[in-house]
Amino acid sequence: MFYTFCMLAKERLHTRSRTGAPQRYVPRFSTQAGHLAPGSKPWTRADSISTAIISSLAILTRFIRLGAITDEGTPVFDEKHYVPQAFDILESTSNPLVGGIELNPGFGLVVHPPLAKQLIALGEFLFGYSPWGWRVINACIGVGVVLLIMAITRRLSNSTFAASIAGVIAVCDGVLLVTSRFGMLDIIQVFFVLCAAYCFLRDAQQQDAAYSNAYASRANIPTLGFRIGFRWWRFACGISLGLSLSVKWSGLYYMAFFGMLAVALDAFRRHRGQAKRPILGAIGLDAFPAFASLVLLPVAVYLLSWRSWFDSETSVYRHALSDGTIAADSFLQRLPEAIAGFVYYHTSVLQFHSTLTNANGHHHPWESKPLSWLVAGRPVLYYSNTDVACAAGKCQQMLFLFGTPAIWWMTIPVLLWAAYSLIVRRQVQYLLPFVAFMAGFVPWLLNYDRQMYFFYAAVLVPFTIVLLALSCHEAANASTGWLSRGRRYRLMPRCLALCSNGQRLVLCYLSLVVAAFVYFLPILYGILIPGTWYSQLMWLPSWY
Repeated sequence: MFYTFCMLAKERLHTRSRTGAPQRYVPRFSTQAGHLAPGSKPWTRADSISTAIISSLAILTRFIRLGAITDEGTPVFDEKHYVPQAFDILESTSNPLVGGIELNPGFGLVVHPPLAKQLIALGEFLFGYSPWGWRVINACIGVGVVLLIMAITRRLSNSTFAASIAGVIAVCDGVLLVTSRFGMLDIIQVFFVLCAAYCFLRDAQQQDAAYSNAYASRANIPTLGFRIGFRWWRFACGISLGLSLSVKWSGLYYMAFFGMLAVALDAFRRHRGQAKRPILGAIGLDAFPAFASLVLLPVAVYLLSWRSWFDSETSVYRHALSDGTIAADSFLQRLPEAIAGFVYYHTSVLQFHSTLTNANGHHHPWESKPLSWLVAGRPVLYYSNTDVACAAGKCQQMLFLFGTPAIWWMTIPVLLWAAYSLIVRRQVQYLLPFVAFMAGFVPWLLNYDRQMYFFYAAVLVPFTIVLLALSCHEAANASTGWLSRGRRYRLMPRCLALCSNGQRLVLCYLSLVVAAFVYFLPILYGILIPGTWYSQLMWLPSWY
């Protein structure tokens, strides 16, 4: 791995500017200043090597002992909800294009959209109702999450080195690891949110180039600015947002934040291009297409994910209108039966979520609040097997959804640095990951009384990792500029140059991340260890 980083550093040394200083914001339109993404350099041999190494590590960590932890052969923790529902979908499928439906057990409604369970059902189709069957799809998606984090970082930094940093950190994060290894919904939503962020970034890069060409080739700039053609990457972003919404309703938050960011960036492009009415141009020319792509299209994708519910005559509340479930004085009486039942189902699920609060007596020993997520203060126990007889006496077999401290304890510092870089230094490469993090964090603060768990924060850590990689890349570049200006660099071996100043700090930090990951492996994989060893892993009282 050290050799790989040495080779990647050589690529980074040649792409650094001569002064080593970050570009300053220029109010006029240019090919680089103020862009959300600086562009993408051609794919290189270093990209292929780093991607191959990190993807291999991701596959190894996600698939090793994948089916080892079960509750006597049955699902563990919240797998007990989603795995049987996925099997219901598989068993009731008669038309693969439509799919099946979940049964609704007597203890409660099915309270999440069907897409993630349809994907888990695909694994059960391949490997049967077994641990590998209900986890293999999530493990594959977990590998895809690591690669998407690398791709987003590379686009934002234009650096293979930064992308490799992001990949190493992503492989070593406990939350991304554990959510990839169990048949639950969270890693699937993380994947689609990252797809949306990547497509949003590609759209921004494409629009920057289009605006640059348009303004460079025209002497007379329209009052509202130019109208750009159909934006396929934004269209793909809308589809990804719809898929995220089809996993969990929290996908709505990303629709709202990405939609506002899209219109704001369009207005900024028009302002930078010296349009006389940039805000009016953004509202008149950009707002409705953005609304169609980032709101209407995701809603259409969401409705399509419920096609099996409409197709089945036995779906829950499918005939709520005719069987008297819907009150006679309800406005739903005016709607067609299928639509009325669909709306009634959603209002019932919304009521379930809105009443799942501490004030209503809903408490769980492993619940946590959003502020504690910022430091991984309260993990979630997925599996427990205590006081097992072993050679050391009494042993413990515990598996937690646990955030690697070397990563999660940097969340607040890196967010503060990103905010400072955006406001003071005007480094816009921090904008998208910062906004995406806030989209997954701020809405939970508004409903603080709700019963919440640490796995809700799984969608936050990819953007923390991107911010960390960008910051590490800047720290490494800080010393590169100094070395490249002095004669000493010509006399020093490249391996020594790599280990100087900021680069040394970056390598030390990555070593700390890897060491912390290895240190906490027993509680990430549920490895049987002596009780004294387990006690040494529990640094904080809130981790018990």
